[in-house]
Amino acid sequence: MSRRPEGGIVGNVATGRGDLQTETGDFYIGARIEGSERTEPVIYDSDDLVRHGVIVGMTGSGKTGLGIDLLEEALLSNIPCLIIDPKGDMGNLRLIFPEFRPEDFAPWIDPAEAERDGKSVDEAAAVTATTWRDGLADWDIASDRMRRIVDGASVTIYTPGSSAGVPLNVVGSLSAPPLSWDEHAETLRDEIEGFVSSLLVLVDIKADPVSSPPHILLSTLIENEWRAGRDLDLASLVAMVPDPPIRKLGVFQLEEFYPKKDRVELAKRLNGLLASPSFAAWLEGPPLDIEALLTGDRTPAPIIYLAHLSEPERQFVVTLVLSKLVTWMRRQSGAGRLRLLVYMDEVYGFAPPVAEPPAKKQILTLLKQARAYGVGLLLATQNPVDLDYKAMSNAGTWMIGRLQTENDKKRILEGLADAGAGTDIGAIDTAISNLGSRQFVMREMGSDEPAVFQTRWAMSYLAGPIDRRGLERLRDGGEDPTSSATPEPRPDPVEEPPPDGVPDPTVERPDEAVAPEPAPQETSALAPDDALAVMPSVAKGVEAFHLDPAAPWAAEVGAVPTPTHRRAVAVAAIDLLYDDRYAEVDHRETYEVVIDPLTSSFDAGSLRPVDHDPRDFRPVEPDGIPYAIPEAPIGEASFWKGLSSSLQDHLVAERRLQIWKNPKLKLYSRVGESRDEFEKRCSEAAEDAADRDLANLRNRFAKRIDSAKSQISKADRRVRELQADVEARRQQELVSGVGDLLGSLIGGRSRSGAVRRAASRRSQTQRTAADLESALARLSEEERELAELEAELADAVEKVVDEWSAHAGTIEEVEIPLERSDVKVSELRLVWVPTARPSAAASDEVGLPDTE
Repeated sequence: MSRRPEGGIVGNVATGRGDLQTETGDFYIGARIEGSERTEPVIYDSDDLVRHGVIVGMTGSGKTGLGIDLLEEALLSNIPCLIIDPKGDMGNLRLIFPEFRPEDFAPWIDPAEAERDGKSVDEAAAVTATTWRDGLADWDIASDRMRRIVDGASVTIYTPGSSAGVPLNVVGSLSAPPLSWDEHAETLRDEIEGFVSSLLVLVDIKADPVSSPPHILLSTLIENEWRAGRDLDLASLVAMVPDPPIRKLGVFQLEEFYPKKDRVELAKRLNGLLASPSFAAWLEGPPLDIEALLTGDRTPAPIIYLAHLSEPERQFVVTLVLSKLVTWMRRQSGAGRLRLLVYMDEVYGFAPPVAEPPAKKQILTLLKQARAYGVGLLLATQNPVDLDYKAMSNAGTWMIGRLQTENDKKRILEGLADAGAGTDIGAIDTAISNLGSRQFVMREMGSDEPAVFQTRWAMSYLAGPIDRRGLERLRDGGEDPTSSATPEPRPDPVEEPPPDGVPDPTVERPDEAVAPEPAPQETSALAPDDALAVMPSVAKGVEAFHLDPAAPWAAEVGAVPTPTHRRAVAVAAIDLLYDDRYAEVDHRETYEVVIDPLTSSFDAGSLRPVDHDPRDFRPVEPDGIPYAIPEAPIGEASFWKGLSSSLQDHLVAERRLQIWKNPKLKLYSRVGESRDEFEKRCSEAAEDAADRDLANLRNRFAKRIDSAKSQISKADRRVRELQADVEARRQQELVSGVGDLLGSLIGGRSRSGAVRRAASRRSQTQRTAADLESALARLSEEERELAELEAELADAVEKVVDEWSAHAGTIEEVEIPLERSDVKVSELRLVWVPTARPSAAASDEVGLPDTE
């Protein structure tokens, strides 16, 4: 919050002299309070709202007026606003009267209240106009500031489920969002979950998105259509429920997981909702599209009015709006400034701390992720226990008015303490206790201390909740361009038959009956040119079927669950025999193909290989869907005979069985074996062959190596013997040998024998040392010869291994052709595909610009 007394203010805001001027993005919301006096103006930085905000205050605290002030300032700064209005107060944004004419105020004066005051309506209107002019002047707000909103903003009140305001079709359109499933699967599934959860709430079905069969089925159907790029509406979705175009849910077969009897019951309940006259208003008006709501020549401020709805219906609408908002948001570029303000006037029941209503997940998602996209969420509530603690902790700005009980204050203080460090809880406690009417304590993330302020006078006339008559008055007499939008035409619900496949809830039928058999009809307006209400005749002997949309390959031929017509394709099964005695191939397979488009002459480009089975085809039964007349003469037997022959010729000419061959190893791949698998088998065979050659090498070298090792062993023993002898002799010489020789020489002739013996020992030692040296040389030679022998063996081993490795990699491709006698068309049938015209290309996306 900026606290700038100069802040564009001309004059003294406390005394009411001057005219207020603020910069774009600065929200003038009131003045600081010190004691009982107003001091400097409070200028709130709009970009702080990307960290979201919460307004808390009891009835009569001025909470609604503060919300109106913030929205007025946003529109003055050209910041779009999306407003969710459960109580009906936010329509007061349309009641800005810059000229202060009594006649402008008169329609909004309560006659009973005027009478209690002893005034006529006109007199009360004149007093009110004067009061509003003086009140705004006291806060330095002049007519020019008000006129900027009137001229620059487009405030439209949408009333889903009612035509009192601008109708909004929140359920009739399930258009596939323009997002990639590879990048945004989680976002798209969240939107689907929100829609399905809220839809089931409307028909009083409590459903867990993770375990409830109704929720899982509806979510899967929507995801399948969106992944295929197809738009839906509620009637089409309901029509798919009894016989969905799927065969499994998870790993279980559809019938095992969610039996048809239960699916029909779900379809009846949903169809009852569609057939209800009171539900007709839900399908009127433009479809819910966040991009459209936030686009226009003037700053948009769509108000989603909910005061007329029941609690389940409010949950339904809020969940849908917020789900689509999250999806829209994630298509936008990142932004650091506030580019969209989302205001919810009363959050009670939508994000409680314990329960999990459908809208709660979307609110928490916005609080956690919207900041990155420049989207700020501002929630208002009377009681802090209405908000989950996760929501409270994600709010960067708190504006706290008078509270009803001490427990409410305690809850607020606990939430603030959890929201961030540095908050002076004691100061906030004291400030809250001393608040008066229209006074609030503001606590901002990162602020050193809370600020106490009084809200300024609202430029909008606060007439209180706007009722149906008020909505009609604004719709019929307002200048908003969207208020004159013509609702999309809708057939009379009494005359419109139930959607295809959905039982009429007013007729008793067995469980297995899905819908009454419709009477034959003439070509409908939805049928393509040259279409028949009954199936064209087919040549004798050729079976005709309807394609089941649940067939795995149905999408490849453009099948849709809710068709406008049927078109013809041919389905064939051809038995093929591949025979080659050299490759030891005797392989039989069935080639299954769809021929689409089906033309009078054979076109190989029309062949679509598919894997079909009998479950893919349904008997032809009247269902009111017209048949497009094919180009091919399907009623002539010669056409089918020629088609069969052309298929044979084509497969003989083009179809080959490809296998792999290793000529060195004399191996062929098996049918269906990949090259990688064959290469692995060749490598294993080459290793086996190499092992055999290495065994031969081992036998050849074994005797030579054993002989060399034996010679080394002998030489080693001789060396150890001589080493021991030399060592012993040298020890003897050291002890006595030298002494004996010297003594003998000194002692004279009588000792000549001793001298001779001593000299002999010395000579013998020298001869033994010479023998040791010779033995060591012999040992070294034997060891060298063994090393050379081992090197020779290593070279031979490497050569064997390299040779067989090279053989393993010698792989050639072999093609085994077909003879005409090897090709037999075993099955050829006509199949009618349920299809629809391609939808018009979606218009280019237009994102909201960053607000400067």
